[in-house]
Amino acid sequence: MSDFWQRAIIHPFFVFLLALVVLIWAMAGALPAALFFGAGVSLRLISHLRNLAAFERWLADPDAHEVPNGSGLWEDAFSRLNKLTKQRRKERAQHEAALSQMQQATSALPEGVVILDEADRIEWCNPLGEQHFGLDIKRDTGQQITYLARQPEFVHYLAGSNFTEPLVLRGARQDDLVLSIKLIAYGSNKRLLISRDITHLERIETMRRDFVANVSHELRTPLTVVNGFVETLQDMPQLENDMARRALHLMGEQTSRMESLVDDLLTLSRLENEQNVLHEEQVDVSNLLGVLLEEGRSLSNGKHNVRLEIESTTLLGGSNNELHSAFGNLLTNAIRYTPPGGEVVLRWADQGDAGMVFSVKDSGIGIAPQHISRLTERFYRVDRSRSRETGGTGLGLAIVKHIAMRHQAQLDIVSEEGKGSTFSIVFPAKRRLSAAVSS
Repeated sequence: MSDFWQRAIIHPFFVFLLALVVLIWAMAGALPAALFFGAGVSLRLISHLRNLAAFERWLADPDAHEVPNGSGLWEDAFSRLNKLTKQRRKERAQHEAALSQMQQATSALPEGVVILDEADRIEWCNPLGEQHFGLDIKRDTGQQITYLARQPEFVHYLAGSNFTEPLVLRGARQDDLVLSIKLIAYGSNKRLLISRDITHLERIETMRRDFVANVSHELRTPLTVVNGFVETLQDMPQLENDMARRALHLMGEQTSRMESLVDDLLTLSRLENEQNVLHEEQVDVSNLLGVLLEEGRSLSNGKHNVRLEIESTTLLGGSNNELHSAFGNLLTNAIRYTPPGGEVVLRWADQGDAGMVFSVKDSGIGIAPQHISRLTERFYRVDRSRSRETGGTGLGLAIVKHIAMRHQAQLDIVSEEGKGSTFSIVFPAKRRLSAAVSS
């Protein structure tokens, strides 16, 4: 028998009531005893109902009232309930304090933070998150964020599965606001949306691009004039001084190099200009590579074995001029950094769902592993003296990378020092315009 039933059965009230019932039965008979027993049970029932009513009042608003004291068995139950309630209130106070500290910490962050559930509904956000996306946490909790922030690129980003790169969102709330947005999955199907205001950085970057473009434009005219005079002086028949001839030759080389540098800087400025939309057209890569093959052989002047491998006649959607520039840069680099007698191979292949690949493979000097990740940085040179000797500006691979990005393509570099390099541009399958593959 459980402790509860033992206490209920041998409770003093019932023991005393039964004793009186037995006594009355013996003295006055069964009917008075039964009436007395019924009256006693009724009184006990009223007591239980009173305790139950007190319990119901407490349940209606537990935070505003203390747990009732109760009587009899209720006293013990209320006592245990009171201990449990105090423990729960203590734990809730601790949780609220921890939540308050977290909210204060996230409010102090320089980023906006929005917590989304599995259906992209808003669960919570900090003040910067409200400001960046125009939210009101009291009003918008439970709403899908795409109902409130409706930019197509933002909706597409949330619906995607690749969040390794942040999304740059322009005009999120005002025309001049630029946000960098990143989505991080955590917990059970929840996601953390982090936004950072990069408007100031974008303005600085725009100023830098404008400065480079303007300076390059300003330099172009005087360089053209100087180069013209140098060429005129070099052609003068009465120029017999060897030192003067050597000086003019060096001046001509350096002027030409500066002109190439200015041209590359202007090319980069055009590629980085957001107003310069990619000119989409149908590109016959096979014909383009045929032209590049002749250009490469002309540059090599018979010093290298330059050949072409066409494994597909797939047509590509993109800019013919930009792709000519990117492919040509890779081919020129391969020839410049491959010793005489080496081999340079141009290749075009269709890899189905993996996309289309243009690659340039050479048997040149190769690149040490520590340099590969930095090759597309502007003016980064593995060997500065050799780069200048070959006539490079240090901007070619930066141009290739920008052109690849404008075509949603990826530049891959595989190289081994002393054994050659392979530079590949991998185009996404969505840029395929024809899937006709030659045998």
